[in-house]
Amino acid sequence: MRSFGNLVTNEWLKMFKKKSFFIPYVLVAAMIIFVAYMLKSFSGGAAGTGYEFAKMVVASKGMGQVLTMLAIVVTAGSVAKEHSFGTIKLLLIRAQSRTKILASKYVVILLYIISLIAFALVVGLTTGTLMFGTGEGSANIQDVFIAAGYGFVYTLMYVSFTFAVGIVTRSTGPAIGIGMFMVVIESLVTQLLAGYSWAKYLPFLNVDLSIYNDGLGSLLPGMSLTFSAIVLAVYLLLFLVTGFVTFKKRDVA
Repeated sequence: MRSFGNLVTNEWLKMFKKKSFFIPYVLVAAMIIFVAYMLKSFSGGAAGTGYEFAKMVVASKGMGQVLTMLAIVVTAGSVAKEHSFGTIKLLLIRAQSRTKILASKYVVILLYIISLIAFALVVGLTTGTLMFGTGEGSANIQDVFIAAGYGFVYTLMYVSFTFAVGIVTRSTGPAIGIGMFMVVIESLVTQLLAGYSWAKYLPFLNVDLSIYNDGLGSLLPGMSLTFSAIVLAVYLLLFLVTGFVTFKKRDVA
């Protein structure tokens, strides 16, 4: 267990030492402050409360999609760049199994997602409170944290898919492109296939769990929060198995 912890620490330090590490956080902060300023200046007093603004920041259908895309960019190169730079060989000669090495990379990605969403949550709450206050509105602090939780699941699914694509293709570009393409076409696919009963088994119609909390109801008969959670768990397992099996069996010599 200690050796796995060392692997995780090493992977986090590798990510942290990159000059580009803080860029997503800066972009997120700038985006949140800019959007808050625009709402404050041009909404005519109808911008809502600070809690409502913070909920929009982390919601999967709000600015949370930007967080997902930033996480995809970071995730895509976690394994692919090791192949591109040739450092994958140095990584695999260690006295650690390939499964442990890849698992440590995945855990670091999860930690990165959590840190990015937590950062956006803090900045969103702070900015929203300062600009709009916390008076009566349609959202409270509990709603904000629930939205952040659903946003994490949303990002986790797309990032895990991108993680698997990066392992299979061993290329950062296709992994980023495919991952972002899936995010972009999600709404279109949902609208086009919402009339077919079999579509409820697709990840696109299940990835946004917030629909069950916002009173929108299920998209198709038979769908529920439990149903969607099970479907997502199956797809998540499929993504991870594909990635781990490919990484373990592929010859990198």
